[in-house]
Amino acid sequence: MFPKEVSIVEVGPRDGLQNEKRTLSVDQKIELIQLLSKTGLNRIEAGSFVSPKWVPQMANSDAVFKALNPENKIHYSALTPNLRGLEAAIDAGVKEVAVFGAASESFSQKNINCSISESLKRFEAVFALANKNNIKVRGYVSCVMGCPYEGEIPPDAVTQVSKELVDMGCYEVSLGDTIGVGTPMATKLLLDDVLKEVNVSKVAAHFHDTYGQALVNLYTALGYGISSIDSAIAGLGGCPYAKGASGNVATEDVLYMLNGMGISTGVDMPTLLKASAYIAELLGRSPVSKVASALLAK
Repeated sequence: MFPKEVSIVEVGPRDGLQNEKRTLSVDQKIELIQLLSKTGLNRIEAGSFVSPKWVPQMANSDAVFKALNPENKIHYSALTPNLRGLEAAIDAGVKEVAVFGAASESFSQKNINCSISESLKRFEAVFALANKNNIKVRGYVSCVMGCPYEGEIPPDAVTQVSKELVDMGCYEVSLGDTIGVGTPMATKLLLDDVLKEVNVSKVAAHFHDTYGQALVNLYTALGYGISSIDSAIAGLGGCPYAKGASGNVATEDVLYMLNGMGISTGVDMPTLLKASAYIAELLGRSPVSKVASALLAK
């Protein structure tokens, strides 16, 4: 049964931009986020508190957050992979953060140089400080349907990590098809397993469109009652494990599908297209969105 309403989590300013070759200025990032804030989106991932040595696109996230208006009732979140990142986020006035784990041992080792269990253990201090400061914590699980090193990932591995993150205090866990290899059947098998242990109200879908499967996978997830979807304006973000492939599913494409299904989001398409046109012009290319390309051409 499809949900009547869906909450779109706009991840373009963080997950999208960090995988783009061009690094935007602080003012350009702020302008993009302000344009997105006018669309009706009320959950926007605005930056990341990680070392600029490793992710230069996310440098100066503190300046970005300090420039955002905390009174417009939009939830601006930040990725904070460790305690140092959370401390920096608190200093910048961030009220919601995200941590990330992986369902693949190889990916965890390659990405953050530790095992899955060790990565979760590191989060204990993060949750303790977040709780002390009344900061909400969201969780990401990477490689839920495939890994660039291990190949197919069994659903029960995803379920285990998802349940641990919820038990630790995550109000929601976003299931990430990091390399976009999932299909509707893989999505079904994944959710059949995860939803045995985690309530559907705490599960979000974060599907990349590397192989053009994101929308059909999201349609499958919606059928399970998933009502939280991550997407990126203009399809920002490449896929670092599939050269030349697109990354995040485009917010415009997700919105068009949801509108066609009669599912409410509170997001206005014409205003969203202004943000899409802005970032596409900055990056010097067309949006990686079928809907934006079609509507902006009219």
